[in-house]
Amino acid sequence: MKFNIKNIFSVSTAFALCFLLLSSCDKKAETTQAEEHHDDAKNVVELTPAQVKAAQIVFGNFEKKNLSEVITTNGYTQLPPQNQADVSAFMGGIVKTIAVIDGQYVKKGQSLATFQSMEFNNLRLEKAKLTEELQQAKVNKEFLDLDFARQKELSDENVTAKKTFQKVSSELDLVNNKIKITQQQIEILEQNLLLSGNGNSTTIVITAPISGYITAVNVKIGSNVSANTSLFSIVDNSEMYVELLVYEKDLFKIKVGQNLRFVLTNQGNKEIVGKIFSIGKAFQKETKSVAVRANINNLNIGLIPGMYVNALIDIGNSDVNTLPIDAIVKAEGKEFIFIHEAEEKHEHKTGEKVHEEDTGVHFKRIEVKTGTTQLGYVQVTPLEAIPAGAKLVTKGSYYLQSSIANAEGGDEHGH
Repeated sequence: MKFNIKNIFSVSTAFALCFLLLSSCDKKAETTQAEEHHDDAKNVVELTPAQVKAAQIVFGNFEKKNLSEVITTNGYTQLPPQNQADVSAFMGGIVKTIAVIDGQYVKKGQSLATFQSMEFNNLRLEKAKLTEELQQAKVNKEFLDLDFARQKELSDENVTAKKTFQKVSSELDLVNNKIKITQQQIEILEQNLLLSGNGNSTTIVITAPISGYITAVNVKIGSNVSANTSLFSIVDNSEMYVELLVYEKDLFKIKVGQNLRFVLTNQGNKEIVGKIFSIGKAFQKETKSVAVRANINNLNIGLIPGMYVNALIDIGNSDVNTLPIDAIVKAEGKEFIFIHEAEEKHEHKTGEKVHEEDTGVHFKRIEVKTGTTQLGYVQVTPLEAIPAGAKLVTKGSYYLQSSIANAEGGDEHGH
């Protein structure tokens, strides 16, 4: 029997190639499985509850916001004029006592200060003079009332000329006006001054015309004040509004009743909402902008007049899913958020007691696509499904991304 060495070599070569090919496929499959496992592992972070607390991680969910159909504008917080007051005296004098300090809350009618005025002697004499004139006018009125009735009766019987009756009627009108004006003058003195003291010195009490907070104390004990000098300033912040400037190109989009929102950095970027109640009818000074005023819904957050605000006026209803900007991290040229899924606790027995072991808190990194950013929020579209019931990390994402980067021995997290 003859063997063909050439054929034997060919068969051996074929078996060797098949073996190498199968080995290559097995290694490739193992590599693929390893890469997939690595990809899953590098997107997961495990922290202890203590680490979660220390990192100040905050959970939340998507918030629906209108980030597209809006008008961006700016302005200041304002107070209506009836919620502001400058307190002054209508005569000069020397400050005797001061009962309030800057920042103190006062009620309408509360005593703010007292001062002594020598000028009041003249006013006291004036009041006495006015009182005497009032009494005399009342006496004249009684006489003219009788004369008026008598002349009217004679005029009706044509016994005397009507000219005399008209003269008496005119005099009676003058007396009535005199009484009315004199009474008003006396009332003004009595309403604005509280008398106490003796001799030539009179103590005048200055009271608060509105309730609110003292924002300025412009005097001190011994200060010599003149008439109409501003002694105190008071503001009542309970009816504050925002005044925004809207330019000519956007005016046709603005309507009374539209909602707006803005944030203040000193309030932790807390969103403040309001509603437009007034649109100006003329341009502000030399600008091509009109003042738009809006009420503020949540006034109990420490606003004061003159705060600068950037606001968004909603002119549409296109709401999108948003998250705070701090929820987004960048790595490997992509954008991610972190989610936390509820995990089961493992139980083990020690004697007759059953203990629960906390296996740690697991966070998973999810790739997303971001859109419009406004007022600290950004539109977010997840690129993979988020399990039902999963919590989203709204604060602390940078810490989680740093944990992933450190585990891989690099620094790939973005800011």
